[in-house]
Amino acid sequence: MNRSNEQLVQVVTTPMARRTFLKNSALLAVPAILGGVSLPALALTAPPVRTRGTTVLNVKNYGAIGDGIHDDTAAIQAAINALPTAGGTVTVPAGTYLIDTTKKINLRSSMLFSMDPLAILKAKTASVSRHYLIYVNGKSDVEIAGGQLVGERDTHKYMTSSTDEWGHGIQILGGKRVTVRDLRVSKCTGDGVCIGGSSSDVVIANIIATGNRRNGLSVTNCTNIKVYDSEFSFTAGTSPECGIDIEPDAGYTCSNVLIQNCRINNNNKYGINIWKNTSAITITQSTLELNGSLGMGTNGVNGLTVTNNTVRSNSATGIVFNDGTKNLNHSGNLSYGNYTRLGAKVRTPFTQTGWTSKIERDILIRGTTSGIVIGSNNYK
Repeated sequence: MNRSNEQLVQVVTTPMARRTFLKNSALLAVPAILGGVSLPALALTAPPVRTRGTTVLNVKNYGAIGDGIHDDTAAIQAAINALPTAGGTVTVPAGTYLIDTTKKINLRSSMLFSMDPLAILKAKTASVSRHYLIYVNGKSDVEIAGGQLVGERDTHKYMTSSTDEWGHGIQILGGKRVTVRDLRVSKCTGDGVCIGGSSSDVVIANIIATGNRRNGLSVTNCTNIKVYDSEFSFTAGTSPECGIDIEPDAGYTCSNVLIQNCRINNNNKYGINIWKNTSAITITQSTLELNGSLGMGTNGVNGLTVTNNTVRSNSATGIVFNDGTKNLNHSGNLSYGNYTRLGAKVRTPFTQTGWTSKIERDILIRGTTSGIVIGSNNYK
C-alpha cells in the first residue's frame, strides 16, 4: 500500500516550541494541525533535565551562517567541541543549516543542543548507506531540543533501496541519560530516531517523526526507554515501514519500554512492531490508526501491557499477538473500524471480556502463546 506523502512532509516554518505545542493541543478536542501533520494529544509528561555545566555557546560565533547554502557542519561542531569539561549548552538560532551527514553533528556528554523553533538542520545530498544528522555515541547526560531535522530522501543517490536505510535523523548508540524533545524530524532515508548500542535511560518527548523511509522510531538493543506525547507517521519507502519498531538485532535484547500518549498513524505497514527478545513493554493512552497493515503486531515478546489505547481504522487487523508472545494484559482499550481493506462492518457499541470471533478484526492471537489475558475492552 503505497502513499504519496509529499505534501505531508513539507518543512514547517512555524515554531514548535513546547509551550506552543501544548497550547495548540489544548485548544482542540481532536489533534491540532501544524504544517499538514497532525499533532499528538495534550502533552502530559515533563521530560527529565540532564546534568550539565552552565556555559552557553552560540554556533554563529563559531562561523555558522544558517542561510541554507553554506555547509555549517564544521562550525556547529566547533561550538560543541569548545564546551569545557563540565559541558553546557550550544544554541542554534533560527535559520537553515546545511549538514554533511557523512561527517554528522557529534554531540558530547553533559550538553544541551538547543535549537530555536525556527532552526532547521537540513541534510546535504549523500550517496552512502550509513549517515546521520545528529550522532550520540557512548555519551551521557545529553539533551537535544527544539527545531527541525530534515533528511535528504528526495535527493539521495541510492546504491540500492534495500541497503540505503541507515540515514537517520538522530542515532543514539550506547547513550546514557539522553533526552530528545520538542522537535520535528522528517524525510530521512532511514529512521527519524534510532536507539541502540546498549543505550539506557533515553526519553523521547513531544516530537513528530514523519515521512521517513524506514521507521519513525527504532528501538533496538537498549533498556529503560520512555516515549511520551509524540507522533510517528507516514513512514514509507523501505522495510519495515513502521511508526515504531521495537526490534533488537539477533543475539541482543530490549527491555523496559514505555510508549505513552502517542499517535502512530498512516505508516505504510504496522503502527507498532514488537519483535523477539523484547520484554517489559507498555503501550498506553495512545492512538494507533490509519496504518497500511496492522495497528500493532508482536512476535516473541515476554511481558506486554496494552491499556487505555484507541486502535481504529487500520487496513488490516487492529492488533495481532503472534507466536512467542507471553504474559500479556490487553485491557481498557477502544477498538473499531479495523480491517478496512475488507470494507466497513457496522456494529452496535459493546464491551467484551475475553476473545471471540466477534472481535477478530480488532484482535487476533496466533501461534504458540501463553499467559494472554484479554480483559474488558470497548468495541464499536
